Amino acid sequence: MYAFIGYIIVYFSVAFGVVLGGSMLSGIAAVLTLQSPVQKMLMISENIKIWAMVASVGGTIDPIRYIESQMAEGHLNPAIKQILYIVAAFIGAQMGTSLIQAICKGGEQP
Repeated sequence: MYAFIGYIIVYFSVAFGVVLGGSMLSGIAAVLTLQSPVQKMLMISENIKIWAMVASVGGTIDPIRYIESQMAEGHLNPAIKQILYIVAAFIGAQMGTSLIQAICKGGEQP
């Protein structure tokens, strides 16, 4: 059980970190290239979300193939765990995007 919770935390954190780090670095790059950092960060945070999930769970097709093989053999527990890992990665990526949006909205002038 502790290993399962540990993996949930790791997948969440990796997806969150990919979105946050990628967006922040794109903001720095935007400043260096004389572009709007707010617009660039918002755009990157939305576009990188799916890739953050992919990076978190370790590949594009392997987790799906694992779910399919376990379900075909009648083993629901491993398949459900893998689905929960993907959900944790999605939540992490979404929270990273929400944080970037909150940071960027706070910097706008009315």
